[in-house]
Amino acid sequence: MDYQVARHNMVENQVRANKVTDPMVIAAMEEVPRELFLPESKRGVAYVDEDIAIGNGRYAVEPMVIARLMQLAEIATTDVALVIGAGYGYSSALLSRVAETVVAIEQDGAMAQAAEKIMQQNNYDNVIVVEGDAVAGYPKQSPYNVIMFDGAVAEVPEAILAQLAEGGRLLAVVREADKVGVARLYEREHGVIGHRDLFDAYVPYLPGFEPVESFVF
Repeated sequence: MDYQVARHNMVENQVRANKVTDPMVIAAMEEVPRELFLPESKRGVAYVDEDIAIGNGRYAVEPMVIARLMQLAEIATTDVALVIGAGYGYSSALLSRVAETVVAIEQDGAMAQAAEKIMQQNNYDNVIVVEGDAVAGYPKQSPYNVIMFDGAVAEVPEAILAQLAEGGRLLAVVREADKVGVARLYEREHGVIGHRDLFDAYVPYLPGFEPVESFVF
């Protein structure tokens, strides 16, 4: 399989075709080889336009959704970004081609170690992979100019919103129980965080961010 051709076709048919025009985002999508961030058994489907199961209830998010979130984040080359639930690191690698520094937090120890190895072997020197509780974010390096979730959430925890810098942007696909998800942009302005909905998107939940079951008496 010619991955470079498949990657270019993905950019043309999935990314550009879905309103992504930011040249830096497009360049990152063209450059970063998605197949490197998947288990070997999944590399043949690296460029399909869907989420890919990567084990332990985890998914590699559809490239088009990542690209649209990156574009809406308006990432600057001086920004420090945080990726929540980084998996094997594909989204983090994409952000690293635009932002100055990317902190990638992953709670699955094996995935975190694999992501770190991939980053080192492929010269993603501005990505810091951290093994830890994704639900808590990573306050040690906060505040962040950009925060992005690598999977859907039922809601964004206040503890993670608190890690957003003044002028910062947080992107997440928010999915209430039994509903289609919506890509949502949170922004901190003058110390106040507001949000707006951007586009519909179905993305599997990140473990730990699912809806809390409620009981009806």
